[in-house]
This record gives sequence, structure tokens and C-alpha cells, in this order.
Amino acid sequence: EVKIEVVIPEKERSKEEMSPNGKASPLIYKVNGTARHYHLEEHPIASNPYHNPKDVVEASVCHVKDLENGQMREVDLGCGKALLIKESGEFHAVGHKCPHYGAPLVKGVLSKGRVRCPWHGACFNISTGDIEDFPGLDSLPRFQVKIEKEKVYIRASKQALQTQRRTKMMAKCISLSNYNLSSTNVLIIGAGAAGLVCAETLRQEGFSDRIVMCTMDRHLPYDRPKLSKSMDSHPEQIALRPKEFFCTYDIEVLTEMQVAAVDIKNKTAVFKDGFKMEYNKLLIATGNTPKALSCKGKEVENVFNIRTPEDANRVVKLATSKNVVIVGASFLGMEVAAYLAERAHSVSLVELEEVPFKKFFGERVGRAVMKMFESNRVKFYMQTEVSELREQEGKLKEVVLKSGKVLRADVCVVGIGAVPATGFLKQSGINIDSKGFIVVNKMMQTNIPGVFAAGDAVTFPLALRNNKKVNVPHWQMAHMHGRIAALNMLAHGMEISTVPYLWTAMFGKSIRYAGHGEGFDDVVIQGDLDELKFVAFYTKSDEVVAVASMNYDPIVSKVAEVLAAGRTIRKRDHCWFFLFFRTGDMSWLTGKGS
Repeated sequence: EVKIEVVIPEKERSKEEMSPNGKASPLIYKVNGTARHYHLEEHPIASNPYHNPKDVVEASVCHVKDLENGQMREVDLGCGKALLIKESGEFHAVGHKCPHYGAPLVKGVLSKGRVRCPWHGACFNISTGDIEDFPGLDSLPRFQVKIEKEKVYIRASKQALQTQRRTKMMAKCISLSNYNLSSTNVLIIGAGAAGLVCAETLRQEGFSDRIVMCTMDRHLPYDRPKLSKSMDSHPEQIALRPKEFFCTYDIEVLTEMQVAAVDIKNKTAVFKDGFKMEYNKLLIATGNTPKALSCKGKEVENVFNIRTPEDANRVVKLATSKNVVIVGASFLGMEVAAYLAERAHSVSLVELEEVPFKKFFGERVGRAVMKMFESNRVKFYMQTEVSELREQEGKLKEVVLKSGKVLRADVCVVGIGAVPATGFLKQSGINIDSKGFIVVNKMMQTNIPGVFAAGDAVTFPLALRNNKKVNVPHWQMAHMHGRIAALNMLAHGMEISTVPYLWTAMFGKSIRYAGHGEGFDDVVIQGDLDELKFVAFYTKSDEVVAVASMNYDPIVSKVAEVLAAGRTIRKRDHCWFFLFFRTGDMSWLTGKGS
């Protein structure tokens, strides 16, 4: 029996980060045919949670009758706040901020032992603080609660109160010095959210063999959605984990390394430079490749796809007080337009559809969003496309549209969609569908034993839509894919069942969205689109398949909890659901509602 070292970080990290579900238990994992047993050392939370008494604060926060079952309260302990929860007659105390972007969890949704973030849908176990659904990587700190003379006391670490996050215990490699550089137990191709969560989950579950991640990027894993929302961010500002984290937990990252082919027979990845690496388990999480324009003049300077921090930074620099043309009213295109609107001299947006987001949010919501952009000086050129990019002295000068309109342009950003980055797998034997997506089952397994895939490049069975194979290229889903893949590399038999959850931010306003509305046939609006305070229910036949909202938090998180519980919202019920949301009646979640 091999005992492995578990390092508890002295300082909680301030980036964005961790995953998971309950205590790590002993497991058996076969490595090269040999069964090894691993045990995580349990951190003595119950018996001695605070090593330094000076770092501890204890305070009376309320009377036991002040909270009813199912209620949450943000309480102040003097040097920081905690979230006090009462459910089934028991009190729990955890961190009060979501570790992802700092959302106040007291405004979230409490249901069946977990609290869901009101902004982006991450879920945390109220007993352990562990993250159970994403986005984000860290769990919540958990605090001691005691009852004395009908008063509720919380005892907490000052450090935990201040950081409001907790990195789960993780294993380290037994000995990297014993490994052949050209072989690894787990190889992860891609270093986005899916790849990182996979690596971290393996370490959380006690896996102590070699893990190698490889990426074409020059940076360690970073928060890619921020590239279009906060375009002047530097790589270290949006890093998901600091460099020290990867060293501490022996997660090797090979940057600027591109895999050219996978030999499934010999379990080998062949890199573009000729280097070969053998693997025992493989995760393919390569994401998407942005589509490029195919018009005349496409090679001129100052035309960008936003793919890296350098791309985003360069666009901001070139666009300041200049003329910008954005091609494509995609999430990326619209977010870039919103970010540049106050910085550029002019922002023009070219789109084939009649209104932005028509296929995703529907025409009425799309028009409301379009109106918001127009009031912020963004000019739309709809139902047309680019026919030519004209240059002067090698640099972009004008964008010519098929409608005949000529737009002045010093910089152009292209956001016309993406294709799965799976071309290197065409001759591999791994099942790829007609659109280039890797086909996986509920355990993120491909048709090849030991080969898993996750993230934007896959189609998988979505429980919410009767296990229909879908592609959901969103940040939250990539996190969950990575976790499920890791658990099944360890033979846990875990199936994916999460509810898709996404968001977009423009001009300081956010649209939240949960479910999978592909193929919706009607949109029922509650609220006021003109005031940008609304809820949109997307229906297919008689069933609500998705919901979007602006300025109505946390209704999307509440819908996500209903769908996660396996309950169905019928089209005729949307008014009742909206009423329950307004009154705070959450009987829908408990199953007691009619």
C-alpha cells in the first residue's frame, strides 16, 4: 500500500478554480496492469479545524427561531461574513461569496442540500462546501455551527472568511523522476476548462501517477470567456491557476505543443515537431477553431479572430479612437462591440441575420438587445456580409459589404462562428460526426477504450433533452465534461446529467440562460423588454426547454434547479412559475407544488 503526500495550501488562491462532490474515498486504479491502492489523508476538520487559535473568530449570529427551514442569511462575524443556512432543522455555515466571480450566494437558490449561484449557476454542498456544479474551480470554506441556549454561534478561520474559497485536498505524484519523458499515464490534449478540471479531479480523487497537459497556447490555462468581456486583461490576470499550483500538484503543462495525430493502436500521440508520447488514458479537449473570412483581401493586416490574450490586447490598442468593424453578431462579436463602444471612434457590426441572437434568444429578445446597442452608438448592418477588405499600405482601410455599403475600418474583428479542432483525428479511428465533433457517451468516453473527450469539440447525450446528442460549447459545460471524464478514467461509472447554464455581459448588463433551447417553437416573455427587465421561456411543443433573463436574478438559477431535479415546466405553467418566483414560493423544487 502506497501512502501519498497531500499538501494543503497555506494560502487560498485568488484566481478562479476548483471542483467536486463529497469526501475523497480510497480507490483502486490499474496502472500498466498493476493494481495500486491510494488513500487521501483526511484533514481533521471536525476535531481540529483551526491550527492557529489566533486565526479564529467565534460569534453569536442569531436566535434559532430567526430562520425558518429553507432560509439563508448573510451574517457578519466582525472580520468577515458567512452564509448561514437552515435546512431540515439543521444549521450550516459556509462562505457567502461564489468563488467564481464573487456573487452573493444569499441571493442564490437553496434546494435539497445545495445552494446555486444566482449569476452563473455554480452549485455548492451546504454540508461540506464542495462545488458540485460549475463554473469555477474552488469550493466554499465550511464553518463550525453550534447551538447554545437557543442562540446560533459560528466559529470560523479569519483567513477563510477573507478568502471565501477553499481548494480541495489533492494528491501529488509519487515520483516524477521514475518516469520516461516520452510516456505518461494520463495525457490531456488541450488546456482549457475541461482539461484543467480533469487534471484537478484526478488529483482530488487520489490519482498519483503522471499527468501531462499539452496546448498550442503559450500560456497556462486561463479564463477564455473574459477575452471578449475584458479585452485589456493580461494573461496573469485571467489565469485559472498560478504557475505554483501546477508545480505543487505535479500537473505538467507543455505549452506551444500541437498534436498532429493520435495512434490509438499504440496509444501514442504524435506532435507536430515529431515528438511522440505514449499514454494509458487520453482526454481530447481541443475546443474550437474560429472561422476566418473567405472574401477578397482577407489577408490584410489588422483583421483578427479573438483567440488569445494577445489578440484581445492588440485589438483594444488598435481600436482606441479608431473605426472598428465587427463581422458576426455572435456572443463574441456582440461582447467585443460592447467593450469597444466607448473606446473606439465608431463601431459597426455586420450580420447575415435580421436581428442579433435570433436563433438563440428569439427575435423579440434579439431586437431588445439590438436597441440597447444602438443607444450606445453601435451601428448595425444586417442581412448582408463582407465582399471585400480593402487595404492602404498593407493595412485595413475599408470593409465593403455585398449590399454595396463601404465602411471605414482601421481594425476588423471576425466572430462568425467556429469549427471543432478535430482535424488531426480524421484517420485515428475515433468516431467523428459529419460536422467534425467527437461523439461520446454519458461518461465522456469515445468509441475507443481509454480515450475520452470533453468540451466544445464533442457531442454528448443531454439528459435534459431525452439523451439527444448535442454540442454545448459553453464554459460551465466544459468544466463538467472534464470532471466526468476524470471520474470515469478512474472507473467510477459517473454519467453526466448537468443542466447547461451560460451568460453574456454587455454594457454592464447580463443575460443568464439555462437549459437547451435548440429547436424552440415559441418564446413566452414575462416582464418588460423595453426596460430590459424580462424573463423569456423557450418552449418546444408543450414543454419549457430553456429560460433566459435580464435583471431578474435568480430566476434562471431557480429554473435550472427545477430542471436538475428532473421536473418538467409546461408551457401553460410559466405564469405560475413566474408568480412563485415573485412570491418566493419554491414548492416547485421540493416536489410539493401541483
